[in-house]
Amino acid sequence: MSLLSRSLFAAVSLVSLASCGPDRNVFAPACPDVRFVQPLADLTRFRPGGGQDITDLVLQGRMQSVSGKCEYGETKDQLQTTVTVTLALQRGVAMQGRTADVAAFVAVTDGDVVRDKHVYSLHMEFPPNIERTSFTSPPIDITLPISPTKSGAAYGIIAGFQLSPEELAINRRQATR
Repeated sequence: MSLLSRSLFAAVSLVSLASCGPDRNVFAPACPDVRFVQPLADLTRFRPGGGQDITDLVLQGRMQSVSGKCEYGETKDQLQTTVTVTLALQRGVAMQGRTADVAAFVAVTDGDVVRDKHVYSLHMEFPPNIERTSFTSPPIDITLPISPTKSGAAYGIIAGFQLSPEELAINRRQATR
């Protein structure tokens, strides 16, 4: 291969490599803060009409993690965010059967205001001889509006259990102990 051929080959290779990857001067977008709400991260469910000791415990749950990632959407005024929620459940001695239904939510906040909220019903089945199980949600896609003056960092994404008033009261009592 002549010197001219090698130089031409090198120049063509560099041009083709330069076209790989993101455009120049394009940075990753600012993403929302993703977290669970601490008072809503635990679930303690007792048998209806029973007491609130270990013999009346039906189900306990805990949010283990909420994770997210984001990228620019199809247009420059959209941010595509994907969130997953992982939770763990444990059967209580008062649980009848091997299935449980729990509700969890994912919400978008803008400052202190909840802009959008979706509640997801989760049906959990405990395999035979297993008292604890964990579950990671399928990816939850959220499209957020952005602009030159409002980035994805202006938003928050929060998650928690959708608790009944009684379940929330239990969490509040346990928090003061």
